Amino acid sequence: MASILFQWITVLYAAIVHPFFVSTTDINYNSKDKELEISVRIFTDDFENTLRKYHTSKIDILHPANQEEMNGFVNDYIQKHLHLKVNGKAVQMNFVGYEQQSESIWSYFEVKNISNVQKIDIVNSLLHDYTSNQENMLHVRASNKDFSYKLDYPDTNASFSF
Repeated sequence: MASILFQWITVLYAAIVHPFFVSTTDINYNSKDKELEISVRIFTDDFENTLRKYHTSKIDILHPANQEEMNGFVNDYIQKHLHLKVNGKAVQMNFVGYEQQSESIWSYFEVKNISNVQKIDIVNSLLHDYTSNQENMLHVRASNKDFSYKLDYPDTNASFSF
C-alpha cells in the first residue's frame, strides 16, 4: 500500500513540477538598431532529452564538458526548427548565446539589417520531435504592435502583419 501511495505522489509531483511541454519564442523588432531580437525559452530537461536523440556526446546544457560544442548543439537544433521570413524574405538568425533561468534555457539570436517590418512568417517545430504534447508560444513585437499566438502540435506556421 505504501508503495502504491509513493508512486501516486511521485506522479502527482512530476505533473505539478513540469505539467506542460511548452516553448516560448519572443521576437522584438528594434527599429533603432534595425534588427530582430529573438529569444527562445525551452525547459532544460526537455531540451537535453531532445538533444540526446541526435548526439552521442554527453548532453549537459548547464555544465557542459565543452561549452563551444554545446553552443553548437543548441544553435543547430534551434536553427533547424525555427525559421523566419521578414517581408516575404527568409532571414538567417545569428546565435548570440544561451543562459539558464529557473528550469529553462533561454537562447538568444539576432537578425541584423532589417530596415522595416511589415510581415513576419514563422515556422516553429521546436520539440515536435520530442513529444506530440508540445505547445509553442509566440510573442512578436514590431511597429508598436504586440501579437501572441499558440501553436499546438502538429501546427508549425504563424504569420503576423504590421
